Amino acid sequence: MKVLITGCAGFIGSHVSEYFLSQGHEVVGIDNFDPFYSKDKKKQNLAIALSSKKFTFIELDIVNTEAFAELPSCIDVVIHLAAKAGVRPSIMDPQAYTDTNIKGTLNILEWMKQNKISKMVFGSSSSVYGNNKKVPFAEDDIVDFPISPYAFTKKACELLNHTYHHLYGFDIINLRFFTVYGPRQRPDLAIRKFVELISTDKPVRLFGDGTTARDYTFIDDIRNGIYSSFNYVSSRKNVFEIINLGNSSPVKLNELINCISEALNKKPVIKYEPMQPGDVDITFANIKKAEKILNYSPATSLQEGIVKFINWLNNEGAGQ
Repeated sequence: MKVLITGCAGFIGSHVSEYFLSQGHEVVGIDNFDPFYSKDKKKQNLAIALSSKKFTFIELDIVNTEAFAELPSCIDVVIHLAAKAGVRPSIMDPQAYTDTNIKGTLNILEWMKQNKISKMVFGSSSSVYGNNKKVPFAEDDIVDFPISPYAFTKKACELLNHTYHHLYGFDIINLRFFTVYGPRQRPDLAIRKFVELISTDKPVRLFGDGTTARDYTFIDDIRNGIYSSFNYVSSRKNVFEIINLGNSSPVKLNELINCISEALNKKPVIKYEPMQPGDVDITFANIKKAEKILNYSPATSLQEGIVKFINWLNNEGAGQ
């Protein structure tokens, strides 16, 4: 099939692009090299995909409606991963997040409608659950109380997607990702920052008392879930689903630090600071729906994933 992958130069998008190519698909990848972090790092992310004759890259900002004229219309499925990411930065610049995430998604949907493309897998986020008191988080939980602009934009996009499913018969799966980590992850994400700080004997700033917990999910498991969603939505009609992709095994912040320290054989220097606005207490995915619909089964433990990430950082990631 011919697949459009938005955000193809990012952490998740680059892994997904490579995997689709490895499975024999033709991939058109778009990215605007958002300055949230270095363009050079994103270009390195794309290196493997660019070596394939079945990969076409177009530098394009999804907020710019006129730019869509550059895209081929003969696309079978859209994997929409492009977005401004991060909870704390969204509090500082909510307008940019609203423009890119909501308007950009609307532009994608309108372009699909104009070109009679009706199948999409969308990258949403566990952030939509906010400080949900019921755990694990299930897809039918009420998610009307976001606590960051980033979370709000992801919920808004899910609603947009449903509107186009209802009005135009689009087949869409919304995937709520839970704290994805692994090789190529963004420089601002906790695991990468912690590894770099602990390995150089610099103090680690922990926000809160260390008991907040996250459902860390390795990139390969997320990639597999995306590919299964692609297969599901490609072969069925009248599809609209919201599905959690997580590890279903929350890890407390203190436990994460201990895991990284053991892998590095280093003793961390901890500096505790107050909780930050927008941060949630816990993320915890109920993945029964993913198991049933997608045959999803996360296979990478945190200990394995941390070692794989450190190995990457010490080798290919050294210059990133």
